[in-house]
This record gives sequence, structure tokens and C-alpha cells, in this order.
Amino acid sequence: MQIPFFSIFWERRRRRKFLDDLRTCRHSEDDLLSDGTRAEFDRIISELAAAPENADPAPLQKAKERFGTLELPTHYGALRNFLDLFLVIGAVAFGLRGLYFQPFSIPTGSMQPTLYGIHYRTEEGGLALPLPDPVKGFLFASRRAEARVAVPGTLDPESVAEHGGFFEKSSFAIGGRRYTLPGTLSKVSEYADLELDRQYRPGDVLADGYLVLGDHLFVERFGLYLTGPSRGDVMVFNTEGLFCNDVPLSRYSGYYYVKRLAGMPGDTVKLCGSQLYVRPAGTEKFVPVQELEPRFGKVYSGKGGYQGHLAAMGNLGEDVEYTI
Repeated sequence: MQIPFFSIFWERRRRRKFLDDLRTCRHSEDDLLSDGTRAEFDRIISELAAAPENADPAPLQKAKERFGTLELPTHYGALRNFLDLFLVIGAVAFGLRGLYFQPFSIPTGSMQPTLYGIHYRTEEGGLALPLPDPVKGFLFASRRAEARVAVPGTLDPESVAEHGGFFEKSSFAIGGRRYTLPGTLSKVSEYADLELDRQYRPGDVLADGYLVLGDHLFVERFGLYLTGPSRGDVMVFNTEGLFCNDVPLSRYSGYYYVKRLAGMPGDTVKLCGSQLYVRPAGTEKFVPVQELEPRFGKVYSGKGGYQGHLAAMGNLGEDVEYTI
């Protein structure tokens, strides 16, 4: 048996909730309502507010029925609420990005073996699992790259095309047959080993693996104002005003570079072969950078697929010294 006190409590709560909704609607639609609708709206609110506070649901039901007959302006409430939410989320996201965090992807292999950029892999490790390609793509951030020569011939340079968009891909023709593989033109040319003068034969494997989309990371901006940079930190910097062989660095691999900090202010550095040497400020002896910062030890271990220092970043010369 229901206790009357609780019946009165819940009925009073439902009335107050509906009254709040009515008053909010009345206020927000005031400039769009006709005089008759505005007067009826006010009567519904006043009569419901004056109804005795008991367990009788009739006043609330009557108010809802009368409210349903009002001629209110048409709104796309759900769409408006979604847009409001989208704008708030967007403002917060862009604010966080501008002041604190910014996402970056690693496009090249210059940070191996610490960070891996977009690279081609044959079916090994997790990619060899007996799973559908879409599942592998989701789990390992990879795209299937598979193509075998069907018609003999040479690569037609006029057929080469790059298709942008969310999923970059490139196409080319050999012997009149067109092939499409994932990745930019330079990346496809690299892993498919495309050559203009090569005579391709039926069955030659152009690709039989996966284009792995590389590492992605969030860069935190605020810490530099608290502790400052230290040797060995992974840093992101823009290349505005930096040139290589009189060509802006941004044309090589983008406006932002992700590198590990090797030299500090006052240091003198030099590159001998593939080894970076540093003479710290106030000292007279050059030492390998991995002796100053153990985090460089992995880079110089020769393991993990490290490919060495980038050879195309200008003519440094042997034993040329630079003071930071």
C-alpha cells in the first residue's frame, strides 16, 4: 500500500519540474509568441502553480494537455543542442591544443628507433595474425599494400598520380595496367621499388605487406615554462626561417620537425661519419653524445631498425664544428 506522504512528495516534484520547464520555454520564446498564445501560456503556469499540493495528478495532466495545444514556433531542438555541444567541445579542444597539448604524427623514419614514422612492413609480428585486413588495420594502424605485375612492360611516367584525402594513395601503370597502393607517391615509390628503366615481368611482386601509419603523440607545451629543456628531450619545433641548400626545410617533410635535443646553449657539436660529438660549454674535449645522455645509447646501438643520420640535410663536411 502506497504511503500518502510519498505520493504527495513525488507529485509535488513532478509539478515543480514541469513548471520550471514551462517558465523556461515561456521566457525563451517570448519574442516569438502571439499575444493570445502568450496569455494562454501565462494562465497555464499560474493555474498549475496555484493548484493544491496534494497527490492528485489531475492539475498536472490538465496543464500538459493545454500546453500541447499551444501554437509554438517550430524549432530543431535536437540539432540546436547538438551544435551547441559541438561548439563547446570544439572551443575546449582548440583551447587545449593552443595552450597545452597538440597532436602530431611522425611522417618519416628519422626518429628511429625511438619513434617510427610511416613505414612499410611485410606480414610479421601482429600483422601475421589470421585476421581480416580491416581488423588488422584497426588494431595495428596499417593499410594493406598488395600488387603483382600482371602485364609485362615498363613504368609509364605519365601515369603516375597521387590521390590525397584522408587515406592517401598513389597509382601508376606498368605495361598499360594500372595499380593503386596506399601512401604518398614518394612512399609508394620507395617500398614498391619503382624504377623508370626497369623491365617488369608478370608475377613480379610490387608489394605484399602493410603500410603502417606510424606513431602519433601528444606534445605538451606548458612544461618548458616550468623546468626548461634538457639534453635528450624529444622536442617539436617549426622550421620557419630554416633552409637546406637554399630550400625551406618545410618542403622536405613539413612545417614541424620532431627531434631529440642533443646540443645545449654554448655546446659545440660536430658530425663525424654517423657519430655526433658534443663539446659541452666550458670544456675542451669532444665526447660522443651518448656518453652525455644515455637516452642516445639506443640510437647508436644499431638495433631496432635505426637508419643513421639523414644524409640529405645539406653539405655538413667532415669534422665541421657548430657552436650553439
